[in-house]
Amino acid sequence: MPESTPSAPPLSAPQKGLRKLGLLRPIDLALHLPLRYEDETRVVRLVDVRDGDLAQIEGVVSACEVVQRGQRQLLVTLDDGSDTCTLRFFSFYPSQQKALAVGKRVRARGEIRGGFLGRQMMHPTIKAADGPLPKGLTPIYPTVAGLPQAYLRRVVQGALGQAELADTVAPEHLAGIGLQPAWTLRQTLLFLHNPAPDVALATLEDHSHPAWQRLKAEELLAQQLSQLQARRARADLRAPVLKTSPLQAKGDPPLPERLLAALPFALTAAQRRVSEEIARDLALAAPMHRLLQGDVGSGKTVVAALAGAICIDAGWQCALMAPTEILAEQHFRKLIGWLEPLGVKTAWLTGSQKAKERRAMLALIASGEAALVVGTHAIIQDRVEFRNLALAIVDEQHRFGVAQRLALRSKLNEGRQEPHLLMMTATPIPRTLAMSYYADLDVSTIDQLPPGRTPVVTRVVSDARRDEVIERIRAQIVQGRQAYWVCPLIEESEALDLVNATQTHAQLSAALPSVMIGLLHSRMPVAEKKAVMALFANGQMGVLVSTTVIEVGVDVANASLMVIEHAERFGLSQLHQLRGRVGRGAAASACVLLFSTGDGPRLGEAARERLKAMVQTHDGFEIARRDLEIRGPGEFLGARQSGAALLRFADLAADSALLAWARRLAPLLLDRHPLQAQQHITRWLGGKLEYLKA
Repeated sequence: MPESTPSAPPLSAPQKGLRKLGLLRPIDLALHLPLRYEDETRVVRLVDVRDGDLAQIEGVVSACEVVQRGQRQLLVTLDDGSDTCTLRFFSFYPSQQKALAVGKRVRARGEIRGGFLGRQMMHPTIKAADGPLPKGLTPIYPTVAGLPQAYLRRVVQGALGQAELADTVAPEHLAGIGLQPAWTLRQTLLFLHNPAPDVALATLEDHSHPAWQRLKAEELLAQQLSQLQARRARADLRAPVLKTSPLQAKGDPPLPERLLAALPFALTAAQRRVSEEIARDLALAAPMHRLLQGDVGSGKTVVAALAGAICIDAGWQCALMAPTEILAEQHFRKLIGWLEPLGVKTAWLTGSQKAKERRAMLALIASGEAALVVGTHAIIQDRVEFRNLALAIVDEQHRFGVAQRLALRSKLNEGRQEPHLLMMTATPIPRTLAMSYYADLDVSTIDQLPPGRTPVVTRVVSDARRDEVIERIRAQIVQGRQAYWVCPLIEESEALDLVNATQTHAQLSAALPSVMIGLLHSRMPVAEKKAVMALFANGQMGVLVSTTVIEVGVDVANASLMVIEHAERFGLSQLHQLRGRVGRGAAASACVLLFSTGDGPRLGEAARERLKAMVQTHDGFEIARRDLEIRGPGEFLGARQSGAALLRFADLAADSALLAWARRLAPLLLDRHPLQAQQHITRWLGGKLEYLKA
């Protein structure tokens, strides 16, 4: 019998914690920097401490007892010779009780509170007073359950001695932006993990200290290098060359020209410009990797249709993938209306299709008879085989993960070629974000709305005036208009979402008994969703109560009022997307942002800023800039990073000068010092580079 391979010993809880945080290499630990620091370098006398101070005291335990006062708690009296302080613990272990036995000498660190019962500390940090005081500030690291601070400090210190920390950025490049070239990377990291007690804590915790500036610059450089490397690697790949032929076999003009002639509207100057940018890319042998951004209602679908027409005219297939069936179906209806009269066969593919219809669509796609394929993520399943896919269009690209976009690009089986990729978003990308996370893409911007779009008046209204809002809906219905009422997504529970939407539907149905009021939410069967949307789209339904499934892709020109309940819970870009569902016809339109503080405190500062921005501007690019300031990059990136945060330390709003420096230095380093550049990328990003391929 062959010998069995001994299994690896099971991981301890701290080892599992390190793995969960992605701390697998010595360099990962060396770059795992403290969230904050505690000053345990000195002990103060109680008599010298003011109420509210964060202090470390040392004394002898004079009393220790477990009492039942409302709830079980451990009370310890500590006497430092100048005064006494009660240490109060609501959760504790027998070992803690033993360590705090009467007569023990300990150090306690926490906030001193005064009161009727004398001075006290709630859940202080306790240490035995049997060793010397630390010489530097004590780092407090980001951690997870089962990974104690003491263990983290020990392994980080060990990693600092093991990690490869040779400088990859020349001193003269650092000096150019006012950084300290005399400090090596090793010295910088040793300092940040073990700062001296005389350093201003504020400069460490707000990352303004020169050591932090050095690290943020290196992190941004790693990002720029990786993006530039990905862009250059993609330029070496091959893709089908897509050019329209001057005349078809039957003597017809090229398909894009026939499509333009058949459209019931003229393209805006911005639509023509981005269409030309895309056409130039498609005519090259390197795969296009372009992001098409445009505000809500700017006309991205027709630009996508023109790109598809170029592809189909050259004899290849085009696929358009959307994140939801509602959005995919809207694209499908529009594209069929534009392209089928011109002789283009279109296939429709979603996860909810009946088996017979699905088999028929799969056959059309595999044979190449269907030149255009529209659908949800069902398009990328293994059973879907294209005859010759040359252009993949992904709408609302931030809603798809890396693996999904890579799967779509792998559907071309022509030698070593891959399809051109056009990604679309109605969430405009702020300039600093485009310069950093999207630096590997070419970006086309539709910065002009089609004529005839009606400005939407936006009002912020307290939930206490809910009855007035319902009366406003009644007035709109009388005028023959329709309204949306959107309920918020409650992340903790889909069930709560459903209850919220269902209760609102019942309330509106009771208040407006003569009006058909529909309900739309993510748990409904697809056929039911389609039926509800059809009733609303053809004007039979007066009010549609919905969760955020209508955020994108719903286009009903007769809808003139949007009510967003608990608007304070939504992100700014999401509010702007929802507002874009109205104002699509000639009627004056309005968006009511209903906010509620319930029985709790007043609206938070960030929520107030979001609602204020919605009233002040309709410009999607200004909305995006403010959203980046308020919420950070997550709202825009969605699944692009596949959960791996590529910027842990740098702040795009505050560190724009460092970003500009990294953009200038990246091509220089990659061209002149490629080995150092690769070492820099590997050090900072490790295994987080996969997302760049998508």
